[in-house]
Amino acid sequence: MKVSDMYKTKNRTLSFEIFPPKKDTELENIDETLEILCELKPDFISVTFGAGGSVNRNRTIKLAKKIKDKYHVEPVVHLTCLHYDKDEIDSFAREMQSEGIENILALRGDRTPKAQEKNVFLHASDLIEYLKPNYDFDFLGACYPELHPESENRIKEIKQLKKKVDAGASTLLSQLFFDNDMFFRFCEDCKLADIDVPIVPGVMPVINAAQIKRMVSLCNASFPERFQRIINRYENNKEALFDAGMSYALSQIIDLLVSDIPGIHLYTMNNPTVARRICEGIKNIV
Repeated sequence: MKVSDMYKTKNRTLSFEIFPPKKDTELENIDETLEILCELKPDFISVTFGAGGSVNRNRTIKLAKKIKDKYHVEPVVHLTCLHYDKDEIDSFAREMQSEGIENILALRGDRTPKAQEKNVFLHASDLIEYLKPNYDFDFLGACYPELHPESENRIKEIKQLKKKVDAGASTLLSQLFFDNDMFFRFCEDCKLADIDVPIVPGVMPVINAAQIKRMVSLCNASFPERFQRIINRYENNKEALFDAGMSYALSQIIDLLVSDIPGIHLYTMNNPTVARRICEGIKNIV
């Protein structure tokens, strides 16, 4: 089922993001995580895709196929384009199509010295424009409630996002953020730019201080004062940080849910305990 069709039949979606294990042998052992995640009845699960050629591609597609065929949950496959040419992108698309994958999260991809940029697809909108005429995928796009680290200013970023939607992105999944006011202001900016597709907020619970600081540096998210106090007080107490971080995430999600948003996208970091606790905390208000 295409993600865009889900919004025709329901008011809100619940979705998770996971990443493929680094080793093929570990791919066979991910079922315990998937069983718990899928018991929570997400509408879809997105699977990340790195800039590593066929090895990463195969793991991503294998995991997406398992989610679809074994657990009967719709997968959304991340597809980056900065490090690939047209032939490679076509190869990925044909393989996904042959495996019954219907949904793609179109991404430019992060710049990295480990992979050469092909300079064929400079933006995710270029990828959508290239694939849409020839393949029957539903395309999702990413968005940043706070500025993308490479963005010059909000106006240019919103214009680029509008271009992505006009190219065919039917749904937008947001990068993580910790200040809901930032997200609400971003949604208002999108309305002013005539961006009228569902914008689903992405939330990552804080359970590891070093990990979250790294993620924040990559995606340009800011620390609200209340969030910073949690990190400062509990960063050296693993159990306390887990509990405080989960409480913060739950309060953030509840505030989003009462504000008429189209869904919640949870960055699970492959931790089913996190997903279960969040779902238990919001089961009566979703």
